[in-house]
Parts: sequence; C-alpha cells; structure tokens
Amino acid sequence: MNLTETKISSALVYEGDFIQVHKDTVCLPDGASATREYIKHPGAVAILALLDNGKLVMERQYRYPPQREFIELPAGKIDHGEDILVTAQRELLEETGYVANEWTHLATAWPCIGYADERMEYFFATGLTLKERKLDQGEFLEVFELSLSDALDWVRLGKINESKTIVGLFWLEKYLSGWKEMGK
Repeated sequence: MNLTETKISSALVYEGDFIQVHKDTVCLPDGASATREYIKHPGAVAILALLDNGKLVMERQYRYPPQREFIELPAGKIDHGEDILVTAQRELLEETGYVANEWTHLATAWPCIGYADERMEYFFATGLTLKERKLDQGEFLEVFELSLSDALDWVRLGKINESKTIVGLFWLEKYLSGWKEMGK
C-alpha cells in the first residue's frame, strides 16, 4: 500500500530566526486533498557526556514555552551546513565547559513527527576535560552531575520529564548494557 502524501501547494506562514511554519495542501493516497501545517527545523543534537567518576553532565534550564524549569541533557540546534559531530562538540563546550576525547553517535530520533521535521542526533561523549564554558547570549542554565541510575529513577518519578532527555537516557542505558548496534 502506498501511503505517500504528495504536495500540491505550499505557503510559508512564518519565518523566524531558525524555524519556519508551513501550510501545505497535499494529495492523499486515496486522491483526496488535505492540509498539513508543520514546522521546518534545522535539527538538533543531544549529548550524553559521561565523566570519569561515572556520572552524567546534566543541566537545569528554564524553558519559556511551557513556563517552567526542566532537567535536560546538554543539547542544541544544528547550524546551517554544520556537521552534527561539530555541533555536539560545540554545544557541549558552550553549555557545560567540557570537551570530550571520544565521541560515539548513538541514534537519530524524530521527536515531533506530527507537526515538525526536527530530528535529534544523540551522541555519547567520554574522556571529558573541563575548560571554560561559553554560553550563548541570553542563555542561563545550571550544570550538575547525576548518575545514570539516578537519572533513570528521576524519569520514573517524573522529575525528568522532557522527551529528548528521556530518550537519550534510555539509549545510553541500552548502549552501556551491550546493545552496540543501535540504529542499524
């Protein structure tokens, strides 16, 4: 069965600094037409940075849309044309001050497929060295250490409830338990 929807027309509804909102008319597999509203996003990375003491580098940050603080992995958007590993390295240094000697790409996930084309690239970083943090202007966050087992407990308790972080923690748990062929 062919499930493809074919674009008939497209309108740019909003263009911001890094996202665009589109409203398309599509032809459905049965020949009928429908409207699809969606966000075009450059994609992002999330970093599971493991310190030599066995703890993860985590962040506490206020997020304006839901009007509250969240416990998150270090993460950030991919700049236009930027290699995803370079993005991960840049974001880890900017937000936490750490650089890593070893990088492993864990997985790619699509967090909001119903209304956005954003993809999240997950990286595992080890061999960390603390340098100087370089936060973006207007960026405020607290960096702290947390064991993977405690982080997974915080997910169960609802203290960590942000999807990028939950997915990343579950990927890391599987990776560390020997599931090395993820995404293949």
